Amino acid sequence: MRIGAVLLAAGQGSRIGGLPKALLKLQGLSFLEHHLTALYAVGVSEVVVVTGYYYQSVETIAQLFPVQVVRNSTPELGQASSVRLGIEALGSEFDVIIMLLCDQPFIGRAELTLLLEEFSQLANLKGGLSSAPEIILIPEVAGQRGNPVLFSGAVMRAILASTEQLSCRQYADLHPELITFLKTDHAHFVIDIDTPEDLNILTQKTP
Repeated sequence: MRIGAVLLAAGQGSRIGGLPKALLKLQGLSFLEHHLTALYAVGVSEVVVVTGYYYQSVETIAQLFPVQVVRNSTPELGQASSVRLGIEALGSEFDVIIMLLCDQPFIGRAELTLLLEEFSQLANLKGGLSSAPEIILIPEVAGQRGNPVLFSGAVMRAILASTEQLSCRQYADLHPELITFLKTDHAHFVIDIDTPEDLNILTQKTP
């Protein structure tokens, strides 16, 4: 299975005091390093890191890995603009694409493996990868949508071909029939860092 990934690291971090979330640390590694290490550990063949605010600091770390860096020159337009830049740079010649946010520090190898295994099972039920199945896989914890979200190559090709320049979330909202929710009690899929309080809790829980 050929796997691609887009890692979004363009945010301003305004609610956390203007800090680059990608460079916050967990167990001695920045969130960015943590995510990139996990992506390569599960066999991702190509990663696009989208930077924006704090691009110099974030790109210094990103370039330690064999990634493609794409800089959003207008990150104030919001996450959808970064998503679109990322998927256009990555392309759609993959069986599955992982859309990953840099502010979810507990998404690691185990979580990505769980999603990829579920995706593979879904693809097999739809005739196998060779049949180009249309799949959007979203983790769900106690009724709450989580991240990362997985898109099949066929879905990504449709998103890229859309004349409306849709983002992945916009396309998913327009095509709920393509969505499968992976219902799990694994809270890591819905934990993110948005406020100083979130960061304090994270610091207390980890060495």
